Amino acid sequence: MRQALVITNLSLLILFPVAWFAPLLRAGLLPMFGMFEISVVTGLQSLWGSDIALALMVTLLAVFLPYLKTIGLALVHFGLLADRALPVLTWLGKLAMADVFLIALYIVAFKSMGLGRVETAWGLYLFTACVLASILISGLTARDGLHGRPDKAKS
Repeated sequence: MRQALVITNLSLLILFPVAWFAPLLRAGLLPMFGMFEISVVTGLQSLWGSDIALALMVTLLAVFLPYLKTIGLALVHFGLLADRALPVLTWLGKLAMADVFLIALYIVAFKSMGLGRVETAWGLYLFTACVLASILISGLTARDGLHGRPDKAKS
């Protein structure tokens, strides 16, 4: 089980950046105009031009915290970070989930206005799955004592 958690966690180091560039949603104002895709990166680019405070918060929640948590869990798995860090790492994952909630809230709000069309795209599911996997990995690591040096951990 430990090896599967380590491999899954390390795969998140690749999957998170893919999710940041993947389309989260497709939006358009009128049916006759084409839909444009919005990803975490394109959303951040737009925010940095209009609302720096919100851009900082979304960058922290969507990019830095999930990646920092994944790196932290890898360090714990390999015994390079004390297991006392696990509660903090678990908390970081929950903050990243707030970003998924905000995206879903924006989709619902936009759809209720009736001004255009919004469709969820595969990137939203990938990003959500990455965040949920990270939360699950940290929970299993803490629960099963799968942290510390590989030769001393339970198998």
